[in-house]
Amino acid sequence: MFKRIVLPLVILIALVAAYIAAMLNWSYSTGDRAGWVQKLSHKGWLCKTWEGELALVSMPGAPVEKFFFTVYDPEVAAAINRHIGKRVALHYEQKVGLPTSCFGDTRYYVISVVPVEDISLSPGVVIQPPHPAPAASTP
Repeated sequence: MFKRIVLPLVILIALVAAYIAAMLNWSYSTGDRAGWVQKLSHKGWLCKTWEGELALVSMPGAPVEKFFFTVYDPEVAAAINRHIGKRVALHYEQKVGLPTSCFGDTRYYVISVVPVEDISLSPGVVIQPPHPAPAASTP
């Protein structure tokens, strides 16, 4: 009786754990998105994840598209928090097949952030932000 109930249950749990591990370590796609970080919050009842929002603007006057993302690494979340309201490029991995929202609200998991200095207004038109003039040296 014990083997009929416990053994199949242990096998089922092991298969589910192996599936989740495989989905967490495999990426459907990877990429970068650039825009302005509007929001980053640490949320969840039991499984806390960092959930964020990036405003993407392709051309001036165009409607703003939002890119929703999840962050697991607290160091990446801290780096994103330092750049809220600034233009950044987020490198992400898209994960599919994860069973519950305990792994995050989105399929897009940000793994790094890079501040972007130039502002692209349209294809081929880029504005460089002004840099402070170097101090004049006196002989």
